[in-house]
Amino acid sequence: METLTSDVVVIGAGASGLTAATDLRAAGLTVTVLEARDRVGGRLRTETVDGAMLELGGQWVSPDQTALIETLGELGLETYSRWRDGESVYVSPDGTASRFTGDIFPASDETKSEIERLIAVMDELVAEVDVTAPWAHPRAREYDHVSFAAWLEQQTDDVEARDNIALFIADAMLTKPAHAFSLLQALQMASSAGSFSNLVDADFILDKRVVGGLQRVPLALAAGLGDAVHLGQPVETLEWSDAGVVATTSDLRVEARHAVVAVPPNLYSRIDYVPALPARRLHWHQHVSLGLVIKVHAVYETPFWRDAGLSGTAFSPYQVVHEAYDNSNHDDPRGTLVGFVSDEKADRLLALPTDERQRVILESLASYYGDQALQPAVYFESDWVSEEWTGGAYATSFDLGGLSRWGHDQRVPVGPIRFSSSDIAAEGFQHVDGAIRVGHEVAAEIVADLADDAAPVEPAGQAVGDRP
Repeated sequence: METLTSDVVVIGAGASGLTAATDLRAAGLTVTVLEARDRVGGRLRTETVDGAMLELGGQWVSPDQTALIETLGELGLETYSRWRDGESVYVSPDGTASRFTGDIFPASDETKSEIERLIAVMDELVAEVDVTAPWAHPRAREYDHVSFAAWLEQQTDDVEARDNIALFIADAMLTKPAHAFSLLQALQMASSAGSFSNLVDADFILDKRVVGGLQRVPLALAAGLGDAVHLGQPVETLEWSDAGVVATTSDLRVEARHAVVAVPPNLYSRIDYVPALPARRLHWHQHVSLGLVIKVHAVYETPFWRDAGLSGTAFSPYQVVHEAYDNSNHDDPRGTLVGFVSDEKADRLLALPTDERQRVILESLASYYGDQALQPAVYFESDWVSEEWTGGAYATSFDLGGLSRWGHDQRVPVGPIRFSSSDIAAEGFQHVDGAIRVGHEVAAEIVADLADDAAPVEPAGQAVGDRP
């Protein structure tokens, strides 16, 4: 077994771990990055499937994601706007497809009024939440003990309004049923994006894409680190003490002063910690979990929906595909639709044979775009729950009562071990922006710690001002 020595060992070569490693090296420290997969990028992955470039994981850049935008500028990566000209489509509870413009779909005046009122209520509640510490809200425990679904039922009797407000947090973001997470978790999700209104506005939250795919960010960061990045090296054991850490894979032993565990919280337990992590920390790890979503890619010879005056934006809580968008690539004459199937709907579809699942999904797309959607030239599903080193998407969230009880512990170091991922971000939670923010913050903390360790110790009884 080969032994390596560095100042810091980073476990995980996603955007967060690679950002931390890049900052640490820029500060003059040595780093070793250990990645379980045979590629870098974590939940960012761009692949060419039957000649079509598909972004299988995260892909969009919104205006509030300033950390990501800054990184794109530093790396010289260009962006382009998502196609959004034309009308959107909404499918009502009775299966009727209606075209519309703006954020509020066609419904009765009463339902529209209720949706607008609930958006305003959510924005008011979000404004009260400190995105860095939602658990500090005076009513945090109360908000964390009621499910988002139950809270919505308390707010209105309008079922269609409730279903659509729930969609923006449950189906579209946390990818869990609205009864499975709390109001506080919903407020934290919206707060991380700046407001609930931002989540409702698809033109904001899904603003731009990166030319060549968002995985170019971790690929570029890894290229800058060179042979410090080791692929196919899942860490089996992480020994730690005040003196430092030893990370062991089947091939490598890395001795370091600090460790950054840059994987989602659901994977923390894949590592054997010696000694074990504190009991409180082991306990809360059992109360976070990833959501479940199937990302569907359908590529057509032309973006036929544009000829029909459609933007490609479509959604309905009553469809298998709860939302879909024009995802055509930069300078590509073909048209690509991307759709999403989440939570309990994904459960049902993943139980179907492959061809039956494809048929059901394409029929759902056809409910928005017409029968031409039934015949894509390329069809592909990104099923992240089947990824061994991910286990779901998009990010982990707490069960009822968990955020107020344990949220403040997520970023607390354990001896020389720190944790870094989009799952524990404040701003940019569950997005690449959040992963980058936490990576920067963790690196700065380690640099500060090492600087403190290297500082000369003042002789007893001699004040700083008494130095000769």
